[in-house]
Amino acid sequence: MNIIRWGIIGCGNVTEVKSGPAFQKTPNSALVAVMRRDAALAEDYAKRHNVPKWYSNAHDLINDPEVDAVYIATPPSSHKEYTILCAKAGKPVYVEKPMALNFEECNEMISACKEHNVPLFVAYYRRRLPRFLKIKELIDQGKIGTVRHVNCVLYHSFEARYDDEINLPWTVLPHISGGGIFVDLACHTLDFLDYALGPIKSVRGHASSQLQAYPAEDAVSMSFLFENGIHGTGLWNFASHERYDNTEIVGDKGKISFSTFGNDPIHIQLANGEKESITIENPLHIQQPFIETVVAELLGNEGIAPSKGTSAARTSWVIDEVLKEFRNSK
Repeated sequence: MNIIRWGIIGCGNVTEVKSGPAFQKTPNSALVAVMRRDAALAEDYAKRHNVPKWYSNAHDLINDPEVDAVYIATPPSSHKEYTILCAKAGKPVYVEKPMALNFEECNEMISACKEHNVPLFVAYYRRRLPRFLKIKELIDQGKIGTVRHVNCVLYHSFEARYDDEINLPWTVLPHISGGGIFVDLACHTLDFLDYALGPIKSVRGHASSQLQAYPAEDAVSMSFLFENGIHGTGLWNFASHERYDNTEIVGDKGKISFSTFGNDPIHIQLANGEKESITIENPLHIQQPFIETVVAELLGNEGIAPSKGTSAARTSWVIDEVLKEFRNSK
C-alpha cells in the first residue's frame, strides 16, 4: 500500500475546512468516499469536494473495499458504535474528539481495536500544530525552568442559539455530546496539557448549570494533579459577559501564557524581567499536520502520530471525574 484511501462518516461542518480537505492535500492520501444519513447532503458534499463516492449508510462505506481507513466525524454518541464496526472490518479508525461519551466507552473502543489489530487515532490535532509544538519545545528546553503549576481559564457570554429549548445544538445535549460546551472545548486544553506535561492522576471539581438554559453544565471549576507532581486549576464558564481564553504554565524561572483557540501570540515572561511574544498562525486546514502523521504511520512509520486511543481516553477520564457529581444529580 502506497496511498491511504479514506472514507468519512458524518461529513458535517467540521469536515468542510478543518479536516476534510486535509485528507486530499496530505501526501499519499486520498478521500474516496463520504457518508451522511441525509443522502442529498452527502451527495452535495461529495460534488463540492470532488469525492468519487457518497453513501447514506455507514455500513456501506465501512465495507467498501476501496476504503482503507475511516474518519468518524459524527457526534460522540455514535463514536463507539462506528469504531467497533470499523475494527471488525479491519479498517484503521480516526475519530473526532472527544473520543466518546465517557471513559468506559473509550475503553470499549480501545479493546475492540486491539482485538482486531486495528490502529485507533483521535483528533486531538493540537499535538501537531506548530503553535503548540513551540509551547512544548519551550517547556522541554527549560525556558521557564521546572514547571510548578498550570492555570486554565475560558469563559464567554451566553449565545442566542442556546435560547431555543426545542432546537438546541447537540453540543449541549449530554446524551449526544457527553456534556456541554465544557466537554467540547476543554478537552482540547486538557489533552494538550497531557501531551506537554504528562498524564493527570487526580481530579477534583464542581459543575453546575447556572442559567438552566439546557441540560448540560455551563460552569465548571476544577483542580488536578499530574503524575509528575505539577498542580493545576481550571475554570470554564459559558454564561459570562465576554470571551476570555488563557492558560498559564508557570515554572520556577518564568511562565508561558497562551490561548487554546485562535492565533493569539504565545507570551513568555521570565523571572529576570525578560518578556517575549511569539506569533505562529494556524494552518487553513487545521487538522492537516496531524493527519499527515496518521497517514505516515499507516504507511509504516511506526509511532509517528501522537494522539491514540489510549492518550485520548485519559482526557475523557478527567472529564468524567469533574462531571461525575453533576451527572449523578440528573
